[in-house]
Amino acid sequence: MAAVWNNRGFKAVAAVGKVTRSSHSGLKSRYDALVIGGGHNGLVAAAYLQKGGVKTAVLERRHVLGGAAVSEEIFPGFHFSRCSYLLSLLRPHIYKDLELKKHGLKVYMRDPHAFTPILEEGVSGFPPRSLILGSDMAMNQKEIGKFSQKDAKAFPDFVTHLDKLAEAIHPLLDAPPVDIPGITSGSLRKRLNAAKTLMPIVKCGLKLGRNLPDFYEIITAPVMKILNQWFESEPLRATLATDAVIGAMTSPNNPGSGYVLLHHVMGELEKEKGAWGYVEGGMGGVSQAIASAARSYGVDIFTEKEVAQILVGSDGAAKGVVLKNGAEIHSKVVLSNATPYVTFKNLTPKGALSPAFRKAIDQIDYTSPVTKINVAVDKLPNFLAAPTPDGKPGPHHQCSIHLNCESVDVLETAYKEAMNGCPSTRPMLEMTIPSVLDPTLAPPGCHVVLLFTQFTPYHIGDREWTEQDREAFADTVFDWVEKYAPGFKQSVLGRDILTPPDLERIFGLTGGNIFHGSMSLDQLYLARPLSSLSDYRSPIKGLYLCGSGCHPGGGVMGSAGWNASLTVIDDLKHQ
Repeated sequence: MAAVWNNRGFKAVAAVGKVTRSSHSGLKSRYDALVIGGGHNGLVAAAYLQKGGVKTAVLERRHVLGGAAVSEEIFPGFHFSRCSYLLSLLRPHIYKDLELKKHGLKVYMRDPHAFTPILEEGVSGFPPRSLILGSDMAMNQKEIGKFSQKDAKAFPDFVTHLDKLAEAIHPLLDAPPVDIPGITSGSLRKRLNAAKTLMPIVKCGLKLGRNLPDFYEIITAPVMKILNQWFESEPLRATLATDAVIGAMTSPNNPGSGYVLLHHVMGELEKEKGAWGYVEGGMGGVSQAIASAARSYGVDIFTEKEVAQILVGSDGAAKGVVLKNGAEIHSKVVLSNATPYVTFKNLTPKGALSPAFRKAIDQIDYTSPVTKINVAVDKLPNFLAAPTPDGKPGPHHQCSIHLNCESVDVLETAYKEAMNGCPSTRPMLEMTIPSVLDPTLAPPGCHVVLLFTQFTPYHIGDREWTEQDREAFADTVFDWVEKYAPGFKQSVLGRDILTPPDLERIFGLTGGNIFHGSMSLDQLYLARPLSSLSDYRSPIKGLYLCGSGCHPGGGVMGSAGWNASLTVIDDLKHQ
């Protein structure tokens, strides 16, 4: 964390959050299952394992639960979703099964949901133009019509088209990938059982129907190829393109960026498709609700229990873990919510894995473009394109506010700078101000501003980031925000700057990648994270992956934890 004094003498404090050292009296020496990491997927897996009769404990390295879905009070009185910051992708059946509302999950729905101000001079006394998108299609068309009537007319059909494609792949999210080895080898019984894994593919194909060619195109094509077929206005194309590159070190003109767009529109919240919302108290509220549900079933949950190594017996099977303090905890199975790299390169004994497998793990792409900046301010940003001189929130303040996103060329230039080892000089910025809807996050009159910025490389040229580099990049970001909302810099009380190496160090996100591995075509479905690891089972018997590095990938979704838990329960039944 960058602890900074500002011109008001306000200093960052040590980050704190809701601490839960254990749900019961103490850590036992033996469990049926151990889950490494208290991120949302690990907690989901633990909850379902315990519901299935598997005595389970969760071991979290940090002082606070949640992994990347965590709330922390970085500055006194200011509570931040320090890493992930919006909820949408959490699977509805998990939401319902675990009774997360009963366990305290409260979500503030956002409408409108996207605001793109244009950096231009106003004309004839009017403010600069902007684009606002929300759930009201007539209003969307009116907004888009400011730039193109043709685009306004096409937009409803585009949304319907994306919804059809997103809805069709839902069966794939809630099941492991097809069991290719089982289908192609083994006994007849094994083949018949493995054939059942084809059903989600069949359901997906039936839902797609004649849209199958469109689905193939969107998962393989550059998103700009798709958007150019539909639209002509630059602000609309650029705004939509941001969802195709968010969290990904890719350009809107690169193949596969279309899938990232689809990944970000396939969620739903409170039965509203594609909606995103703020969790009361920050994203840690999701993790705390899942943890509460897990405890209610009997899961033991511990923080400040860092796993140093996975125990592998002489028979080559996982036997438990060794904690950093030297304590051994034994179990029948171990599930790792860490990234595949951390799991197999840092936690698994080297001799337990073949050199070929370790080499394959090294090939997984964890490149990340993200620097997250969490900001405490004493007043709302006042945007030139939608002025609010009275200081009260306008509808646009609750949105994802896209800055430096009115042109695809701007995004492309920012991407190329990062690929050349330089933080972008005009970075892509997604600003959210959750305290507009959630008053629990900041003192009266103050707000928390979350800046999800791209593109920044893991290394600057051939060297590590320095504190001076962090501050310089944050200054660049703030200078750009100032252009859209004069007075912003003066309102800043403190800032927390998390570059890719910081996200790796603090949250265990290899490479700083928020998805536990790039969501590229070579790392999806049957190949996520590797073709030999796509069914959550590792080469070590009894060791499983359950994090976002598995199918179906990143986002606060819970599917990886759910799928992994069902795989483990099935394996335990057939031991």
